[in-house]
Amino acid sequence: MNGPSVPGVPVRWRLPVLAGAALALLGGLYAALVLLGVTVPDTPAGIGRSHGPAMVFGLVGTLVAVERAVALGARWGLLAPACSALGALVLLAGGPALAGRLLLATAGAALLCGYAALWRRQATVALLAQAAGAFCWYAAALLWLGGFPVDQTVPWLAGFVVLTIAGERLELTHLGTAQPGAHRPAAERWFLVAAVGLLAGQAASLLWPVAGYRLWGLALLGMVAWLATFDVARHTVRGRGLPRYVAVALLAGYGWLAVAGLLWAGDGAVTAGPRYDATTHAVFLGFTMSMIFAHAPVILPAVLRRPLPYHPVLFVPLAMLHLSLAARLGLGDWLGLAAVWRWAGVANELAVVGFAACAAVLAVRARRVGAAVRRRAAVVAVSR
Repeated sequence: MNGPSVPGVPVRWRLPVLAGAALALLGGLYAALVLLGVTVPDTPAGIGRSHGPAMVFGLVGTLVAVERAVALGARWGLLAPACSALGALVLLAGGPALAGRLLLATAGAALLCGYAALWRRQATVALLAQAAGAFCWYAAALLWLGGFPVDQTVPWLAGFVVLTIAGERLELTHLGTAQPGAHRPAAERWFLVAAVGLLAGQAASLLWPVAGYRLWGLALLGMVAWLATFDVARHTVRGRGLPRYVAVALLAGYGWLAVAGLLWAGDGAVTAGPRYDATTHAVFLGFTMSMIFAHAPVILPAVLRRPLPYHPVLFVPLAMLHLSLAARLGLGDWLGLAAVWRWAGVANELAVVGFAACAAVLAVRARRVGAAVRRRAAVVAVSR
């Protein structure tokens, strides 16, 4: 998520794709309400079944792919996010399942092609990790097309998110924004061992589920340990303003990733029930959403060319996200309090919607302030 804004991909081309991601988010949140047992109408096709793909591919995948297309500076790079957003919307709308899954697989393949083009510009371990994440996306979509249920492809779905974000954090160490020495070869080797362990665990989970999931969990803990040791957030959390906000969101997300790793390493293959709910939402809500909250003030301006200034109000949805998730996992999944689990899940959604609302208000206000400043500057220039 660190590529520069390149004129080769006009903003007007990005907006429809980002609108598709926003619709996928709304559809995915509605599907979650159905799964939580909230009294809302279901669709004839059962929208709840599309919740996971809509959130992972339709939202996160589209956002990642749009940013990669901007970094690539090639208009064909928008094929990946366009297909991921459209595929998620087809599934949410109850359209042909095969068409939706094919679109998602096409998106994964297109993203891999984008990484191949970036690799020819500069080959780095960080980019290789992100490309491995795109491969996980493609593999998950192919498994889904081959008849595997979504719950059996969770390590691959999580691999896409974890390897993509971890690769971006590794990239920062090479840009000189991490603490001195974070780029040393030993750190890179540690990163590679954890990444290979994740890929090995994913592959093994299909053949030997118990051992595979445990290996996946241990590798996930290894990646969390790398992030906790070398990420700049350990130092910027003591700062102020945006750096501190970003650091808090990152470190909290790493904490939830460690929770998921512990559960998988201890329990092995879990594809249903409270522990399945706990592991999946620790990764895709506690970790992934926290990463989106953290990176939005930096990434959205690069993608939309519109400022998203930091304001302390952003801590409100961030705190709500993590406190409600703690209640969901601790009181709901662990202690079996169904009512708490349900309403904590609703609070999870309110936190996501609240963050989107805060970001929208801050962006609009910043645009208006910027326009007012430019008008005053023009008046002063004319008066001179």
